[in-house]
Amino acid sequence: MNNHIGIESIHHLTLTVSDVGRSREFYTSLFGFDVAGEFGPRVVLIKGSTLLALGPAPDPSKAISGDTFNENRVGLDHLSFAVSSQGELEKAVAVLDQKGVPHGEIVDLEPFKIKVLMLRDPDNIQVELTASYA
Repeated sequence: MNNHIGIESIHHLTLTVSDVGRSREFYTSLFGFDVAGEFGPRVVLIKGSTLLALGPAPDPSKAISGDTFNENRVGLDHLSFAVSSQGELEKAVAVLDQKGVPHGEIVDLEPFKIKVLMLRDPDNIQVELTASYA
């Protein structure tokens, strides 16, 4: 018997955003998330087994006016969604270009056997699309 907690995967992720409606549109229109439910000012999106909650600062009195995400603070560095293939990454480039969403190039991270495409959401959170290969 090992001495580890038996986790299986990430169940959900909650992002604090500056404009829930704008972020909802970003994640539903680009990635095909559906709305699973709304809970007060929060919205929960779903795609397959991935739940993504979007909401304002939990304590508005501590929110920083005009704040945007910065991965150099303690907490989240980036968010990565798996895609099925490099072809899906290339399709993503075309969709992002069509929608005018800035993005990087597809990068091969050979030691990890993945290719990634990076972009930023409306609050500057880095979103990666990741395709594994053998």
